[in-house]
This record gives sequence, C-alpha cells and structure tokens, in this order.
Amino acid sequence: MRLARTLRAAGARAGLALKPATPVEPFADLLSEIDMLLVMTVEPGFGGQPFLDVVLPKVRRARELVRDSAHAVWVQVDGGVDEETIERCAEAGADVFVAGNAVYSGDDPADVVRRLRARAEAVTETSWWSAS
Repeated sequence: MRLARTLRAAGARAGLALKPATPVEPFADLLSEIDMLLVMTVEPGFGGQPFLDVVLPKVRRARELVRDSAHAVWVQVDGGVDEETIERCAEAGADVFVAGNAVYSGDDPADVVRRLRARAEAVTETSWWSAS
C-alpha cells in the first residue's frame, strides 16, 4: 500500500491485480487505496489463452465491493477478452477491458476495437451495476 500511496501522491493511478484463483474479499478494505482492480480472466503468463468463465462471479463480487466503497475504482478484466466474452464481462461488472490477442490477430485492429467497445457499451448502459 505504501507504493500505491506514493503513486497516487505523484499524480499516477494505482492498481491491484488478482489471479483467477485469488479471492477478492481479502482486499475489500484496500479499495480506498487503489484506482483499479484487475481481475485476471486467464492465468498470467502468455497471450491467446481461453477465457475462464469461472472468474465471472469474482468480477461481479469485485463490482459489488466497489459499489459499496466511497472511492471510485475501475474493475478491469484481462485475458481471453474478445467479441464472444466482452459482453459477459461487462454484465458481470467490468468497465475496463484488455483484449490483446483479439485485437492484434484481426485484419483491422481499429475495427475490432470499435466492435468490442460497442458490445461493452451496449451491455453497460443497461447493466445492474451502472444504474445510478
């Protein structure tokens, strides 16, 4: 947390990354110290891995904890995010998405980004967590 505080004091954002098997609850009290909570949706290490659907309940729980916090925190997902999975991630509560392989393996990366963004935004607009 010392590093997070130092980063934020310098004007940068601080984040915390959780591997797929790491529960989010032990970190609930630290949400006020970070700006982004990254929930890995594959085991870290290399690109192109398949998305792990079993992580979606953790994304949902992360969003619930963030909503209960007085501090705004982005919920990010990374790993296996593509046109087939981004909507499930957004519905679960993610609002930041890393889609490396999906974007860079496409013929037109900019078009892939536009399509991914449109799918995520459509779900977010009507999601349980984005309602004010």
